[in-house]
Amino acid sequence: MPEQTFRYAVCGGSNMLVDIILFYVSFNFILHKKILDLGFIALKPYNAALGMAFCVTFPLGFLLNKYIVFSSSYLRGHIQLFRYMLIVALNLFLNYLILNLLVEYFHFYPTVSKIIATVIIVTFSFLSQKHFTFRVKKI
Repeated sequence: MPEQTFRYAVCGGSNMLVDIILFYVSFNFILHKKILDLGFIALKPYNAALGMAFCVTFPLGFLLNKYIVFSSSYLRGHIQLFRYMLIVALNLFLNYLILNLLVEYFHFYPTVSKIIATVIIVTFSFLSQKHFTFRVKKI
């Protein structure tokens, strides 16, 4: 296994574990499986938990990728951050779609749905981060 793939697996796996734990804790113990009413919008508890976990895992994931996984990238930090935001926004949208599909239409438990959604998105995320966000010059 290439070293970069190993590093991505360890860092990404760690961030994914943090994401799932934060989702579980937010959904079950902070939100108590109840709708989060912000006044201007009411969020289903699993969507609110997704957002809460995202607030921690977005910066954590970027830092792990920038400094541990793809440290040889020639792109400037602000370009990497912008590209990372684009990919993560797409991942978040896919996560939202898959999560809602599994919970609302297939009646899966939200934490199980979150795990399934995350597993589906991992491969896309690695390839897009490697070839777009943290690109390395070919010699």
